[in-house]
Amino acid sequence: MADTPDAETSSPWLTIVGIGEDGADGLSPAARKALEDAAFISGAPRHLSLLPPCKAERHGWPVPFEEGVQALLARRGQPAVMLASGDPFWFGAGASITRRLSPGEWTALPAPSTFSLAAARLGWPIQHIACHGLHAAPLARLRPELTPGHRALILLRDGPAVRELARYLTEIGFGASTLHVLESIGGPRERVRAVQANALNFEDIAHPVAVGLTVAGDGTTLPCASGLADDWFDHDGQITKRPVRALTLSALAPRPGETLWDIGAGSGSIAIEWLLAHPSTQALAFEADARRAARARSNAAALGVDRLMVTEGCAPDVLHDRSRPDAIFIGGGLSQSLLEMLFSLPGGPTRLVANAVTLESEALLAHWHAEKGGDLLRIELAQAAPLGSRRGWRSAYPLVQWSVTL
Repeated sequence: MADTPDAETSSPWLTIVGIGEDGADGLSPAARKALEDAAFISGAPRHLSLLPPCKAERHGWPVPFEEGVQALLARRGQPAVMLASGDPFWFGAGASITRRLSPGEWTALPAPSTFSLAAARLGWPIQHIACHGLHAAPLARLRPELTPGHRALILLRDGPAVRELARYLTEIGFGASTLHVLESIGGPRERVRAVQANALNFEDIAHPVAVGLTVAGDGTTLPCASGLADDWFDHDGQITKRPVRALTLSALAPRPGETLWDIGAGSGSIAIEWLLAHPSTQALAFEADARRAARARSNAAALGVDRLMVTEGCAPDVLHDRSRPDAIFIGGGLSQSLLEMLFSLPGGPTRLVANAVTLESEALLAHWHAEKGGDLLRIELAQAAPLGSRRGWRSAYPLVQWSVTL
């Protein structure tokens, strides 16, 4: 949304110019013309140093980043240029300014992205390669994709971050992975070196840096199907067990871009697997126990879904003044008052799934099923276990699951 209503102009006042390590040599005629005509040029000091002489006032992008956005917006209506690395809209700064503008206020002139340049150097088909911008994001975001033979292109902050990546891969069993360290790609200082992660000893890695990763090793690959083994999660027994979790996630039916509430989250396993279903999903976990809330956060971070939001508090009290999301799971704290509140909140349609293991909570779900409809499922599971010198079936407590659309 534009900062100012009716901000459309007959011609753009802002040109967003992508610039590479080759500096002025790589600029298109249109980009050169925009720089010549500009009264104000804003960009990182590294980018400004790559420019040829020009008449415009130059402004180094400050920290915090938002101050640079405000400085640029203060020049609204004057011919201005914003410099960004490569393609400004692929893990770049372009959207940080365009979301404040109307469509007619800017034009963008991207250069080849670091991903494109790196793929070209390595001969990798970029349409089959995972691309990650991890300048300020945790390395664990790679966890769901770490499987032998898989390849990824990763933008990193600096040389120490490359060493952190090598340590991370080694610690989780993928130290045999190959790191293609690409420094200042596309410019006169370009350097490409390959090394095994557990043997990385480069002390002179220059910024800007990207890494081409080919995964290898005997680390455990995170499965893609719902119902991860319970030992993927740190827990104190308060966890929806794998077979029930698979059935629960099937009933919740995550879709791209949707948001889940996980009420009584425990270890966070349901919310975490919801987030693993698609990178655009979101989840909020509500947990009354502070230790379990911390454990849910830790589990999410370890499995690469650091976007899990955990709120400490008891339901239904913690849900006041909220609108219902796309889906809700009740794994703990099921009560008459909680169901009444969920049905009264604004929002919807919302898929609700509630699991019950006690006679009291089972009766509650049976009552609500009779009133509201939906599907009521009784789940009985048994596992083979030693019985003397032989084996027999050891039954778990039966579970009742109610799923309904609010």
